[in-house]
Amino acid sequence: MDNPNPASSSVERQLFWLGSITILLAAISLTIAPAVREHQWGVPLNWGHWFGVVIWFMGGWLILHFLQKGLPQHDPFLFPVAWTLTGIGLCTIWRLSAYHGIRQSVWLGIIISIFLLSLRNANILKFIQQYKYIWLFTGLVLTALTLIFGRNPSGSDLPRLWLGCCGVYFQPSEPLKLLLLIYLAAYLAGSRQVLSARENTRDLVSLLAPTALMSSLAIGILVIQRDLGTASIFFFLYAMQIYLATERRRTILIGGLGMVIGLLLGYTLFDVVRLRVDAWLNPWLDPSGRSYQIVQSLIAIANGGIFGRGVGLGSPSLVPVAHSDFIYAAFAEESGLFGSLAILGLLSLLVGRTISVAMLAKDEFQRILAAGFAAYFGGQSLLIIGGNLRLLPLTGVTLPFVSYGGSSLLVSYFMLALILRISASPNTQPGTLKNPQPYLYLAGIIFTGIGFAALASGWFAVIRAPVLLNRTDNPRRAINDRYVLRGGLYDQHDNPIVLTSGKPGAYQRVSYYPPLSVILGYSDAIYGQSALEKSLDEWLRGYRGYSTSEQAWNHLLYGMPPPGLDIRLTIDLDLQRLADNTLGKYTGAIVVLNTKSGEILSLASHPGFDANTIEQDWKSLIKDPRSPFLDRAIQGQYPFGDLGSYFFPAGVESIHLEKAAQAPFISENKFKLSKPTLIQPIALAYAVAALENDGTRPPLRLISTVKIPQKGWVTFQSDDVPVQILDPREAQTRWISLSQGDTPGWQLIRTIANEPPSMVTWFIGGSKPDWTGTPIAIVILLEEDNPALAQQMGTTLLNKLLVP
Repeated sequence: MDNPNPASSSVERQLFWLGSITILLAAISLTIAPAVREHQWGVPLNWGHWFGVVIWFMGGWLILHFLQKGLPQHDPFLFPVAWTLTGIGLCTIWRLSAYHGIRQSVWLGIIISIFLLSLRNANILKFIQQYKYIWLFTGLVLTALTLIFGRNPSGSDLPRLWLGCCGVYFQPSEPLKLLLLIYLAAYLAGSRQVLSARENTRDLVSLLAPTALMSSLAIGILVIQRDLGTASIFFFLYAMQIYLATERRRTILIGGLGMVIGLLLGYTLFDVVRLRVDAWLNPWLDPSGRSYQIVQSLIAIANGGIFGRGVGLGSPSLVPVAHSDFIYAAFAEESGLFGSLAILGLLSLLVGRTISVAMLAKDEFQRILAAGFAAYFGGQSLLIIGGNLRLLPLTGVTLPFVSYGGSSLLVSYFMLALILRISASPNTQPGTLKNPQPYLYLAGIIFTGIGFAALASGWFAVIRAPVLLNRTDNPRRAINDRYVLRGGLYDQHDNPIVLTSGKPGAYQRVSYYPPLSVILGYSDAIYGQSALEKSLDEWLRGYRGYSTSEQAWNHLLYGMPPPGLDIRLTIDLDLQRLADNTLGKYTGAIVVLNTKSGEILSLASHPGFDANTIEQDWKSLIKDPRSPFLDRAIQGQYPFGDLGSYFFPAGVESIHLEKAAQAPFISENKFKLSKPTLIQPIALAYAVAALENDGTRPPLRLISTVKIPQKGWVTFQSDDVPVQILDPREAQTRWISLSQGDTPGWQLIRTIANEPPSMVTWFIGGSKPDWTGTPIAIVILLEEDNPALAQQMGTTLLNKLLVP
């Protein structure tokens, strides 16, 4: 036995302990994640994953001890890198599903034993080379048996790619990859001289015919099974090994062309390929249907950002099959771009060291075999990671060493055992490698793909993150609402209107005054948000109003924003009740505002809905012909007839409410009039306010103050500014002319034809010039011909507001 290399042994130990510390920290974080998420210790913690972590650590320590004693000349990077990837995968699987975590841990225990036995067998490379035909034939037969006896642990209606029963299953296509690589390496190594003779094309074709036949049989079985992701891996591996043996670059071009042709044929012949390609090309066309997986994968990566949400604090389980096909996206959500780059870096190191081992191997068989394993590790990793990142169409393959799946993990570690055996060859003089270029090309292809994956990860985690996270089909915001206290909405006297109640993990939004729901909107886990709840969402969620350091601290500790901020509105809840009671069962709107300050004191729109029962009532609400979701006070557009001559003789555009569209409670499209003869009740109310305010429309104000930490209630800044729409003298003259009589305030009533055969009735009123109290304007809109009712409603409000 050769003496160990002290430097290599030290590097390997350091890498192992560095990986162990990383996994230990991840395991501790996963344990306390429930307490961190709910901001309290009195909750059940996660302990089950320690079963897997102990197996991982003890097995790793035993393997490390054997490698340094039994194979002292082996590559010191390969095992620690692969073992760290497995630890990352194991913790992620446990975080997603305890059931799959237990199964993966048991598989890992079995694989540790097989791995050690493989490392102890000094003749294993000679043994697998000698019986290459038997191994491949056995693999083909087992894979073919799935056509008859196949099962699928996830359901009988899914592709039957496994053999087994009673909860124990094995996927023959996984070892078939290994056996095909062994067969090709052994066969091609035996024909190396002819294959490298570029001028002997006929002999080259005849020699490659058996390999093409055997590979075609394997790929054909997989195509019949519709395991097209694995079939594409087989094609890639075959093309790369032929290139390594023949050193002809045209092999790569032919292989690439063949994969494109295969994709086109698959698109034509198989529905599953067509659906996946369509989802890849345009996932936004059907984000809740056939593109759901890829859209949620991209949102998960965006949700991770740069630093991640924290272990156990994200929502990776929202991505279907996250423990297997989408484990990269699941890990990225909780570890961020740093974690994604760490995975890609480890894979790069694994592939690079494997290719280095191949180039230093003592014979042609070992060289082609090790390079084939590098192609497998890199190619399959890029195929599944590319699918997660929308660089490639989705496939159902696993991420080596990381994804859930005992068959895949067993094959990966058997490959690793062979690579370590090759790297520990007692021959100090490696075999002659006349032309290293094919191996360098292989490394370049894989490293280029990993580079694109790194760029795509950064693109979706940083650049595209705001767009993806603000999508209406992102349920993570609703999940956060269950754990982070959302800010409340209060009236001007601090009476609660909408609050969040309950305990962390079960927070619920509660409206204490449901008639305002159509004005203030809803914030629901299923149906999203609307109106004020939507436009003020960043404040109510705590995304605004805090310092950058406070935001970063909460993100670091909890993976969530700080508690949302309370907001005080200009609404007077007592006056609001009066307006709602006055409007009653009639269809229409009421606006009451302070003409001096522009503060909206009351906004009523009937019919409306109850935000507390939005989920139960949704189907009936969207079918209701009375349009209960329509905010008639702000969004409704009605003919104004000759009222324009009183309040905006220069045209409705002169009110310039489009400038108020930047006000945070009103989206821009609400002030876009479909016709110049139409106006919204709130716009008319502000035109009336200008009449009582020397011709100046006051700034639009519904939001009064916001409660900033350490500062208290701070005035909410609006972009809207006063606008002069009437000459001051003309405004005063008109106001005085309307104020004749002994009534408490002035009033004007009009019935105007709407779209035939309907009619609308307007009541416009306000305080008189000699009024010393708060100057007010009232606008009432009824969707019917009923001036008497409008006058009755208006008089009720005027008497309440203007009679001492």
